[in-house]
Amino acid sequence: MTVKSMAEYAANGETPDVLFWVGCAGSFDQRAQKVTRSFVKILQHLNIKFAVLGTEESCTGDPAKRAGNEFVYQMLALQNIEVMNSYGVKKIVTTCPHCFNILKNEYPSLGGNYKVVHHTTFLQELINEGRIKLTDATQFKGKKITYHDSCYLGRANEIYEAPRALLEALDADLVEMKSCKTKGLCCGAGGAQMFKEEEHGKVRINVARTEQALETGAQIIAAACPFCNTMITDGVKGKDKQMDVKVFDIAELLAAGQGLENIVL
Repeated sequence: MTVKSMAEYAANGETPDVLFWVGCAGSFDQRAQKVTRSFVKILQHLNIKFAVLGTEESCTGDPAKRAGNEFVYQMLALQNIEVMNSYGVKKIVTTCPHCFNILKNEYPSLGGNYKVVHHTTFLQELINEGRIKLTDATQFKGKKITYHDSCYLGRANEIYEAPRALLEALDADLVEMKSCKTKGLCCGAGGAQMFKEEEHGKVRINVARTEQALETGAQIIAAACPFCNTMITDGVKGKDKQMDVKVFDIAELLAAGQGLENIVL
């Protein structure tokens, strides 16, 4: 895949319409890289003028801030803001709710003022505009899909309907878990928990959440966050259900619905 960087656009005196913030997971985690590729395939298929920062992109600093290291967070954030402001970035889209939340709500206080959109909202807008044509969505017709609300997408930013609208556009049978929307249950990775040992307890949070998903009888668990994807995938494996239940990011499902991606159900 060939994706142009902001530096390449700048060298030609051009400015892309949107900066795709890939994020650490989307760049380095093998599972999340598949989501990155699926989203890029959609953008390229629709001829959307976008760019990435490439090697100039650093971690947003979210894990450091959540773990209590404000100094490291500000150091990373200021570095990113300096780079983006130098390119005149106006609009950012990201596949990670953690990146989305901090870029949208916490970067402005440090001088980073951008229109930040999560990829589920971005994709919903494209469907509403009639630009996304779901020509191969028949594979999802009648299949039970349950959606897991990411904490930073749902309760933190009140984005509940865009992801569900995308799944409904696939003509799938959307079934809700008993804890959903404003009462959604965390996957267990938030607040930098992804990077530390869990506290003592009787049940792992990701297992408890996976049990709720399995109770719905869904064949697909849809996520919109790389951390949620990892935690729920681990939960499905822990329950030895990986042959019966698949975990996908919504971007992967939308790419498959357009015939851009082959996924095994």
